[in-house]
Amino acid sequence: MSRPLRAEIDLEALAHNYRYAKSLSHGRTLAVIKADAYGHGLLRVAQCLCGGDGFAVATIEEAVALREAGLRNRILVLEGVFDREGMCEAAWRRLDLVVHSGYQLELLKALPETRPLSIWLKVDTGMGRLGFDGADAPGIYADLAALSAVRECVLITHLACADEADSPHNHLQLQRFDATARAIETQRTVRSLPFAQSIANSAALIGLPDARRQWDRAGVMLYGINPHMGSGQDHNLKSAMTLRSRLIAVRSARAGESVGYGCDYRFYHDGRFGIVACGYGDGYPRHAPSGTPVLVCGRRAQLIGRVSMDMLAVDLSAIPEARVGTEVELWGGALPVAEIAASAGSIAYELLTGVTQRVPRVYGNGTRLESGGGADRAAGPDSPAP
Repeated sequence: MSRPLRAEIDLEALAHNYRYAKSLSHGRTLAVIKADAYGHGLLRVAQCLCGGDGFAVATIEEAVALREAGLRNRILVLEGVFDREGMCEAAWRRLDLVVHSGYQLELLKALPETRPLSIWLKVDTGMGRLGFDGADAPGIYADLAALSAVRECVLITHLACADEADSPHNHLQLQRFDATARAIETQRTVRSLPFAQSIANSAALIGLPDARRQWDRAGVMLYGINPHMGSGQDHNLKSAMTLRSRLIAVRSARAGESVGYGCDYRFYHDGRFGIVACGYGDGYPRHAPSGTPVLVCGRRAQLIGRVSMDMLAVDLSAIPEARVGTEVELWGGALPVAEIAASAGSIAYELLTGVTQRVPRVYGNGTRLESGGGADRAAGPDSPAP
């Protein structure tokens, strides 16, 4: 019998969350499926959402994997490309590209005669990572308009504080972006290159209506995480991943006895505890402290002692019916991953993307489950459409 740990992926929850993102958008919505779809499986998630407006990934390798799996949707590469080979590959694969630096603009200008590309011109309005200065954007737009290799320009930026809806920095970034967009609109060249805008990520889609434009980008909300709610979850979003295992041992402890590395946890009275087949080698946060919640028999129990590579311990003193083989939920619909992340001093993004490949992904539509292989296996025709 195989190890009982598994990550159950609810495809209908993913489709529901995408529909909710679409309901907030004023235009079209890209499903952000970078980093193996936040740990949920790149190809399976893409197949589930293939009826949507398109996808956004971080790297060209992710985009190529989608194309080779037969996905024909629009695919935006958020980091763009870094050399001539990547630029040619993007053109051949009909990918949308972010251009955020001068060297990428030069690569585009040197591109041989090919199918024209949709270019997303990134401006830095206050994130401080990637992007051109807004004052330079009108001239760059004019350069793009002069290139036969470009068929469309989307002005894009990223908000630094979108998960803090009341932050004045959001207003500042929107002001800068709108000023840049107006400057481009007022100097459109004779060749009227189609022009659109994109600002909103998940946090802005939910909490900043003024950031919604022709293209929005739904990321973490697709997987059931509301970035505005800390350790809670919004009723409009459904958790897409449940990390589930079983008790592989149940033991008694006397007052004063310890459990785990470092003898960090000691029982103050006689008790009972169980060992769960899951550890930091599977992606569970190593620094989750004693007291982190775990569901056993559908009831809250507490993590005790240090998390090991392959195992963790939970206090069963108040759950006498728990025994070897009892199911344990480490996070999911009844125990938000954001709550576990907060307990461990982390964020839900890190926990979801950190689930390792040795954890089987098991895919289902509501109650029906089927085995899957993570990023290297595409969904079948029975995957729900958004």
